[in-house]
Parts: sequence; C-alpha cells; structure tokens
Amino acid sequence: MKPIETPRINRRNIIQALIALSLGGSASPNWIVPAALGESVDATSTRDPRRPQFHLLPVENWMNDPNGPIYWNGNYHMFYQYNPNGAFWGDMHWGHAISTDMVHWKRLPIALSPTPGGPDADGCFSGTAVVYEGKVVVMYTGVHTAPEDQATIKDGAHSFRESQCLVTSADSELRTWSKLPVPVIAMPPSGMQVNGFRDPSPWRQGDWWYMVLGSGIENQGGAVLLYRSRDLRSWEFMHTLAMRNNNGAGAFDPFNPREVWECPEFFALGNRHVLIFSTGGKAYWQSGILDLETMHFHPEQAGILDYGSYYAPKTQLDKFGNRIIWGWIQEARPLDEYKAAGWAGLMSLPRVLSLGSDGRLRSTVASVVNTLRCRKQSLTITADEDRNQRQINAMRIEECSGEILCLAHRTAEQFELVLRGSTEDSFPWLTLKVDPIHPFQVSIDGRPHPVLLDQDENLELHLYVDGSVIEVFVNKQVAYTKRFYSATNSEPQVRLQWIGKTTNIASLSVWQISPIFADHLTNM
Repeated sequence: MKPIETPRINRRNIIQALIALSLGGSASPNWIVPAALGESVDATSTRDPRRPQFHLLPVENWMNDPNGPIYWNGNYHMFYQYNPNGAFWGDMHWGHAISTDMVHWKRLPIALSPTPGGPDADGCFSGTAVVYEGKVVVMYTGVHTAPEDQATIKDGAHSFRESQCLVTSADSELRTWSKLPVPVIAMPPSGMQVNGFRDPSPWRQGDWWYMVLGSGIENQGGAVLLYRSRDLRSWEFMHTLAMRNNNGAGAFDPFNPREVWECPEFFALGNRHVLIFSTGGKAYWQSGILDLETMHFHPEQAGILDYGSYYAPKTQLDKFGNRIIWGWIQEARPLDEYKAAGWAGLMSLPRVLSLGSDGRLRSTVASVVNTLRCRKQSLTITADEDRNQRQINAMRIEECSGEILCLAHRTAEQFELVLRGSTEDSFPWLTLKVDPIHPFQVSIDGRPHPVLLDQDENLELHLYVDGSVIEVFVNKQVAYTKRFYSATNSEPQVRLQWIGKTTNIASLSVWQISPIFADHLTNM
C-alpha cells in the first residue's frame, strides 16, 4: 500500500516524497532499548499529553494501515504498516500486536520485513491473513524498484513494481514466518495499463479462493480486480469486480486520471455483499447483490465509512462471528511536528458493521470497549433549565480520556453539543449541531452529514475522546474521526457545553476511560 500528505494525507503523493522523508532524521538523543524486543523507545513518548491512552499504536515511529487482523488460537492479532526507522512514512514493515479482547494489547516483534533482492525489497505493503490447511497464511503486496515499463507505481523520478507475495506461519503466536521466494501474482493482467496493483484480500467461497486487488485503470479511474485460485498460489484473473462509475451507486468524487482504489475488501453481510475501498483520503463502501454464478457484483447503495481522519480500513470476524472493521487514524499536523513527537498514526477502536433494513451500512464501537469505563457522570434532568446547565458545565473528562453518550429529542429547537478544554477561553475541539430546518442532517464542525431516522427516533450522539483524537458516531449511520492537538504540557480536561434548551436532552452520560497501558506506551 501507498500512503498520504499532511494534514489530509494522500498516499499517492507520499510515494513522491519517499526519498526525501527517508533521509530526514527522527532520532532523539535519549534512547532506551527494551532487551526483549531490541527496539528503541524515545523516553519523551511517555510524557506526550497528545498521545492516546486507549487506542492501539506502537511505542514509537510511524503506523498506517491495519493489515491482516485475524482471530486465531484464542487471540486477536493485529498487523499494521510500520516504519521502524522514524515517525514518517517509508521502509514499510509489518508491526504486530496480540490481544485476548481487541482492547488490551501486547506488542510483539516485527512480523514481516523487506528481503534484500526479493520482490518486497523496497517494502512490505498491505495485505490479508487467512487460515489455510490449519495454518495462518498472509498475502501482501511486495514492492521493489523496477524499470518504468514494468512499474505499477510511477512518481516521475522513481519506478516501483508491485507484486503479490505469500508467507506462512506455523507457531501459535504467529511470530515466525516462511516466505515464498517469488510472487504468487507477479504482474497485472496482460494488456491492462494500471496506476496501482496492491492490497490483496482473499476469501474462501465453496471450492475456490477468491481475491480482490486494488488498482486503477489508466484513463478510466479506480478499479477492483477479481482473481480466483484453488490453493492460494496459482491465481487466474477473472474480471473487474468494480470500478469508477459516475452514475448511480458507483458515483464518487470527480475523476482523477491517477486514481487507485486501495485496500479493497469484499464480504457477505446480512443478505447482501459489501465492498469497501479507499481513495483520495476517504474510505468508501458499496452494498448490493453478488451473482454467485458469474461473480459479478451489482451495487445498490453507497456511502462513506468515516468523514474524518480515517483511511485504509480492514475487517475481520471476531470470535462471535461479528464483522469488525479497523481503520488507520491519520495525523492532521505538519510532518515536522509528528517527526519531532516520535510517533505518528494510530488504530481506530474496533467497530461492528451491520446492514440496516434500507441496505445501508451501519457501524458502532464494539461493546467490549465498555469494559474500560470507570467513573460515570449522568445528567439528572429537571424542569429547571439553569440547574440542568450547571450540571452539564460541571461535567469533566480527566486527562482527555473518556466517553460521552447523549440521546436527544428532535424538536423544533436547535441545539449544539460542544467539546472544549476546561478554560473559558479554550477553542472548541468539536461541535455537533442539530437544526430542525434540516431534520435529516447533523452538522459536525460546520459540515452537514445525512442521518435518516424514523419520525419518533431520537438522535444518538456517541463520542470517544482520547489524547488527540475524537471518534464520533451518530445513530450508527455517521462516523467522523477528528484530530486535535492541545498546546498544554499535560493532558487537558474535557468540558462539555450545551447550546440550546436542555429539554432536548433525553439522557446524557459521561464516563472516564481507563488507559490500556500504564505509561502511554503500548507494550504490556
């Protein structure tokens, strides 16, 4: 996979700056080396008040896409794009963490590293983990420098060839891996001129393995390619499963001749099939019907998975069979700032996907995250408006680590829920606004988002605040990830502000959230 520019990083452009970033220093003068892992840790990371406390991220350096999340042998494994050499994109490895509950994580040694002279010599890009013949097998994209006429990534100065590689692990914690020395798919389909060729996602269906690959067809736009195999090693190209269509359910942003639909995934959900992919800084979904005879997909609905700093999501099944989606939460500050901080990027909270009766995708944070709740504050609603406002004004989330759940009536009254620091002059971090003039919209930081509700259905505003990130969910239909960076030298308090009559509130609860690590680091 390829990454982004700051603040809304576009992975297509980062490859153009790869060499420049790789030459930029990120080392801090005071390093601690954990003997068990042999990796350096910047001691200042433990004192960074902007560092999240209940999201997964490495101890230091750059993280991007979730890769190959899988429930295996009683544990959840999360792999992710990782640069061990600094807090900037480049030199892609696969980081690795393990958990029993998708919330508390133990960091393990790097899982995949580039092989000098191999098909992944310049990076182990994104991919998928599956179980085959009792072992965990990973398919991923390997990248190496190649002549321009063989390249699938061209940045004007450098040429990179992408191919699909395979590794197998036999140990219970997936610590050791055996690579096939040559790609299982060495090049794009014959005669197809592509802008990209990456991020394999296989699944088993009947007697066949099928796989989608992210691509872009020159002068046509983003595309998802479909392959099949009997053994995960010999693959045949079938057809283009999905591609840009400026009409109907396939309509997206204006055409870009270099567009690539990255990190695609295709899976059954309810009585439909769902396709997800990422392009142009956003993650999209389509739902519709798969013709099982021809393996052609007919989309009926489409939308955006998250309207904020969220990209390259990847799904898995949890131990109960729920479809869980993870996303890369990007930085929204300048490169120099996150290089100096020594860390960049984090993993979203696990979200459960479902389909509504209208065929549209829904998402909500997995209930296991509730186990982190501690001190609870609740609004006692009275007929006294001033008293209600005083209660809300007194609510605080300490150390910028908490959860807010508000149910609100939709009435003829406009209202806003605002998050800000504890001081009166602090700038708002996030604003949710509901205006009865637009009954099927909610405005987040001034931008409207569609929310289709039954006539008597309340609005559900659900927010998770953690260090420098806010994950927002509205009635499972709208997700919005916000990055903010407090200038304070310690974790700020979070203060709630309600603008409008409190008679709109059906209930309001605030929880403190316990950190998953003792010192802001991410190893146990």
